[in-house]
Amino acid sequence: MITVEIRNLIKTFSETTAIDNLSLDIEKGKITGLIGADGAGKTTLIRLIIGLLLPDSGEVKTLDLNPFTQKSELTPKIGYMPQKFGLYEDLTVIENLWLYADLKNQPYEFDKMLEFTNLKQFQDRLAGALSGGMKQKLGLACALLGTPDFLVLDEPSVGVDPISRKDLMKMVRDLINPETTVLWSTAYLDEAHSFDTAVVLDKGKVIYNGRPHDLSSTSKGFEEKVIELMGGYKKEDSLIAENYKPISSDLNCTVEAVNLEKKYGNFYAVRNNSFCINRGEIFGLLGPNGAGKSTSFKMMCGLTSPTDGTAKIMGIDILENPEKARSNLGYMAQKFSLYGSLTVRQNLEFFAAAYGINFSDRKKRVDEIIHVFGFEDIQEQKSEDLSLGFKQRLSMACALIHNPPILFLDEPTSGVDVITRRDFWNHIISLAKKGVTILVTTHFMDEAEYCDRISLFYKGETIAVGTPDELKQKANADNMEDTFITLIKESEKE
Repeated sequence: MITVEIRNLIKTFSETTAIDNLSLDIEKGKITGLIGADGAGKTTLIRLIIGLLLPDSGEVKTLDLNPFTQKSELTPKIGYMPQKFGLYEDLTVIENLWLYADLKNQPYEFDKMLEFTNLKQFQDRLAGALSGGMKQKLGLACALLGTPDFLVLDEPSVGVDPISRKDLMKMVRDLINPETTVLWSTAYLDEAHSFDTAVVLDKGKVIYNGRPHDLSSTSKGFEEKVIELMGGYKKEDSLIAENYKPISSDLNCTVEAVNLEKKYGNFYAVRNNSFCINRGEIFGLLGPNGAGKSTSFKMMCGLTSPTDGTAKIMGIDILENPEKARSNLGYMAQKFSLYGSLTVRQNLEFFAAAYGINFSDRKKRVDEIIHVFGFEDIQEQKSEDLSLGFKQRLSMACALIHNPPILFLDEPTSGVDVITRRDFWNHIISLAKKGVTILVTTHFMDEAEYCDRISLFYKGETIAVGTPDELKQKANADNMEDTFITLIKESEKE
């Protein structure tokens, strides 16, 4: 039986075709994964399926109902978790559950849900004060109220660690009715193995629809097969690295954390964090949500003061001389942190000035960066109108414009497609070979393999440091995802 029937669906926004003549059937009682990068069309398709958007043309039938003309009949049958946290952050966990129960005319019977999600001890905490993983569990719990016939989850695992992602899938499988259909969208290719059916979307079109096993059973593996379906990736020499002129230095330990601590009341966000990153090394900082990675990043950059300890950038103490220390640093934030109302060129000019490039040299340097990053055709576009891939490229360009010897990259590839991810890492590895020191965080465990060394962070402390192979050997695991989960669980036992 079929829960959703889609035929020749088209949806455009201005000059952009979000859904391009798409036809698809979603089977009843199955968990179907809708896989694709930001901008692939996942959210638009979901909104068309549940009647939040009208198509330009084509047909959609959801649970044998027209989602546009019969929306009032369809809505009570659907549990919907939107991409952005759709709850009320100024209400507590239990107050959010009460609210959604009232909206769905459901009784206040949450004990099983609270126990299963490990939210019982946090039910009086404001939703806005929860970690990313806890927020997603609460959002999913609200979507599950009323045992819906069709559960629609728009990137429920975005930005959460592998342990939380597995918890969310277990929660869905254990709490839904066997007849319930689930549509789960994600940008994480490694989640495909959790689904009954994998639908890969690219530029508004279905490029694969079938069993996840059939995609990964080839000798090329899942990611390589998807790259092939998207048109392939040709590795080229990094023009970014070729044109890079970092400051020369004989200093070996270019980034150093010295007993860093950050305390809020009686809570340690970071405790006794010490490490040394060598010149030209790619150092990965991995850990679950709430482990203290972002706090460490902010202290290393001088954006927040440590309770104790310090950090040194190119041998310069970040507390004693923050301005000089930061001049050696290029920082690419996790969320797009540029100015949306400024054009690509204006953003580059602003950051060139902010990083202290002389006015006489500024235009030449901006022109160089525009050429190296391939921004010629979009340099007059506002950055808020760019695709996510180009936004990420612009963020990196602004971080590199002053040729810093050190780069801090906070989830630089979050949400972009696999080809763009591959291209980013080609640039990162090439920059490291030129002697640039790189500190990077990521929730993509396959990306951890690119790091020279990894520090695994949990509950504010480093629980393991080593090369990817050393950590895999320590966990007796074949891949970094299993390594991550094993070492975290072992640390909990201790």
